[in-house]
Amino acid sequence: MTGPLVLETLGLTKSFPGVHALRSVDFRLFAGEVHTLMGQNGAGKSTLINVLTGVHAHDAGEIRVDGRPVRFAAPLEAEAAGIRTLYQEVNLCPNLSVAENIFAGRQPRRRGAIDWKAIHAGARDALAQLNLSLDVTQSLDTYPIAVQQMVAIARAVSVEARVLILDEPTSSLDDSEVAKLFEVLRNLKESGIAILFVTHFLEQTYAISDRITVMRNGEREGEYLAKDLPVDELVHKMVGNVPVPGERSAAKAQSDAAAAGPAASRFDMRGVGRRGAVQPIDLTLEPGRIVGLAGLLGSGRTETARLLFGADRADTGTITVDDKPIKLGSPRHAVQHGIAYCPEDRKKEGIVGALSVRENIVLALQARRGWWRPLGRSKEKRIAEHYVKALGIRTRDIEQPIELLSGGNQQKALLARWLAIDPKMLILDEPTRGIDVAAKFEIMDRVSKLCEKGLGILLISSEIAEVLRVSDRIAVLRDRRKVAELSGDALDEQAVYRLIAGGGA
Repeated sequence: MTGPLVLETLGLTKSFPGVHALRSVDFRLFAGEVHTLMGQNGAGKSTLINVLTGVHAHDAGEIRVDGRPVRFAAPLEAEAAGIRTLYQEVNLCPNLSVAENIFAGRQPRRRGAIDWKAIHAGARDALAQLNLSLDVTQSLDTYPIAVQQMVAIARAVSVEARVLILDEPTSSLDDSEVAKLFEVLRNLKESGIAILFVTHFLEQTYAISDRITVMRNGEREGEYLAKDLPVDELVHKMVGNVPVPGERSAAKAQSDAAAAGPAASRFDMRGVGRRGAVQPIDLTLEPGRIVGLAGLLGSGRTETARLLFGADRADTGTITVDDKPIKLGSPRHAVQHGIAYCPEDRKKEGIVGALSVRENIVLALQARRGWWRPLGRSKEKRIAEHYVKALGIRTRDIEQPIELLSGGNQQKALLARWLAIDPKMLILDEPTRGIDVAAKFEIMDRVSKLCEKGLGILLISSEIAEVLRVSDRIAVLRDRRKVAELSGDALDEQAVYRLIAGGGA
């Protein structure tokens, strides 16, 4: 049984330059409940949390605590109102002791000096409320991430937090650690604390939630009791489109016909995984084929891509290219083996905004050659001009800073960067995110043409219909593990949605 309404927003609106992050969002959080916020990347979850906690000021609407309007100018003001936030990365001081972290900024004093005896006793009491016993004098970094998160919760409990916001707290935890965290959250809920939980894991959502609010495109799609919202309906509400069975392009149909014969394996991964990121996965990618990775954000799609590109190191499994085992200790090793990667966040991890279109296009090729063997300005110019023409990159000239191009043209320049190294495999992580519809179709058309020339492509996209249009096979991921692989007549949008939601194909 939930308690009184603690936190509420009415018509909350927030914009950034060129982005309407929140549009008239109504939200309710009651005492003694776990309320989970669900939505795809860019749905507005993080912005809502940042406004609720004083990181950003809202443009319009109202925030109410206990029915009274409030406006937080800084996180400290939100904390003073009893709102505490735990982020995916533990926001504590690892070099300080457990006790020092719990009482940081509010150390009790005796006769003008810090009262260490009181601090240690108070820290032990706070941890005891979570059924946790630690040596509170030990440095925080001597404990695993799961324990550090418990210490962060103990700090919140010790200052009598009324609202506890947990933003992706389980992303680095194994199943046993998640179970321990949920046990603590249930106890806190019983004590009357209101808990706002943010996750991308469907199983965890239903294991802990009383209520679910779905966000989509900066708006609240709806609020539901978890027991009344079937998981397949939740998936559809998050993604926001009605599946159209059998929607496949003519180009894809031709690709299916070409795929009917046997193809030599170009790339294989067997049992490749990383603790806390993705369970061991098997995947094969042949020349001239597109393999799609389908799943919600947090399902392990990007984590798989990063393992394949050497951005993260695998704990288990083997990877072969052309039947030869390889080790990927870094992205440089991946490039040497002909593996290219266009990341999801092109602005942070892809383009170098201050450099020109020319410099961005030749970047990977120059890195593979080594900086002691410069390409030369005239060769760089020929390469850049070739790909600007071949991919239809609209730019004033190749010396224009890439940050001044549209999102679609930036994405095409990233494609050009990797095509310049003549890769064997190209990983595309959300290649059409944040660009207009015309550019989306143009980029996907060019991807299909690359495939026809023999390039193997691993495609990640939140838009299931987009993956279905161009993929020869689709691997479906859920909660960090591959749950199925579909091909041929089984490539049906309804089947993909059922698998993502936890049902059978």
